[in-house]
Amino acid sequence: MKIAIVCYPTFGGSGVVATELGIALAEHGHEIHFITYKQPVRLQLLHCNVHFHEVTVPNYPLFHYQPYELALSSKLVDMVKLHKIDLLHVHYAIPHAYAGYMAKKMLEEEGIIIPMVTTLHGTDITLVGNHPFYKPAVTFSINNSDAVTSVSQSLKDDTLRLFDIKNEIDVVPNFIDTAKYNSKYSDRERDFIATKDEKIITHISNFRKVKRIDNVIEIFDRIQKEMPAKLIMVGEGPEKKPAEKLCREKGISDKVLFVGNSHEVDKILCFSDLFVLPSEHESFGLVALEAMACGVPVISSNAGGLPEVNIQGVSGFLSDVVDVDEMSENAIKILECPVMLSKFKTSSKEIAKNFETKNIVPLYEEVYERAINRVKS
Repeated sequence: MKIAIVCYPTFGGSGVVATELGIALAEHGHEIHFITYKQPVRLQLLHCNVHFHEVTVPNYPLFHYQPYELALSSKLVDMVKLHKIDLLHVHYAIPHAYAGYMAKKMLEEEGIIIPMVTTLHGTDITLVGNHPFYKPAVTFSINNSDAVTSVSQSLKDDTLRLFDIKNEIDVVPNFIDTAKYNSKYSDRERDFIATKDEKIITHISNFRKVKRIDNVIEIFDRIQKEMPAKLIMVGEGPEKKPAEKLCREKGISDKVLFVGNSHEVDKILCFSDLFVLPSEHESFGLVALEAMACGVPVISSNAGGLPEVNIQGVSGFLSDVVDVDEMSENAIKILECPVMLSKFKTSSKEIAKNFETKNIVPLYEEVYERAINRVKS
């Protein structure tokens, strides 16, 4: 099958999952064409079945905002015809499903019928999509997709609650290749991050308000008052500078490392003892799953799809959003007991195996077959 994948090429969860899906599908023998404005960060292009096509947007002074949707839909039309694509898989309702639909209609004018699968990832529904300006377009795009998937039951429920959806939505969870997180690094490499007696706490995100970065700092501050510890903050975003300021105010700047966007997440997680994710909302929580795959227990909120990933009392603990007291208590409880920490590390890895790539990718292939059969009927 020849599949065009449209996604954001960034460090965000939707782009990571879309890229990993394409790579896995290529290994299954499918021909994959990534179509976006930049090469995805997780895409190495070292597979004969993987191709990347850049969407360029001419810079016309006439436009205050350059029309990416127009450029994307036109590129999709060209690539479908050139490479005889069988199916479009667009990740994120806006703008990708909207552009995909326009491409479908242009192709129909030339007698080419192609199915489109739309995967909903989170903020395209709960934040951007629910804005009155975009809501009609999001509803239209979902209802005019040939198949729709959601990365969690929670996100599916939100979508059905917020929009007038006529289409069926299949829950296909995010996934990981656990083998990629089994790398072993030396204690000498760990010494670059922390001393042997220090616990390593990690947070990874795009540093937006919804991630509640100030809560991460507060939880760590309480941990470090009870035991030697270091906090590794991975990512970039608008809340980074306020977080650095908060660390200075608390006098813990020497114990907090801001490392920016990193290509060594697996190494950082391998050395970590605890992962903290107190988000106000998470459609799934892919970074929590990545942490668990490395045997790192998770302290998180119970928002969105997180309870579907982080199992209470097994892979970590869940608390209500903003309940910093309980999150801190649970974090300290795990970290100060070596037996409990070891137990949670083992359990986290076992839970992560439920989301193994080999278990999830066939579900997408089934969705593709149904979408193709739908347009044929």
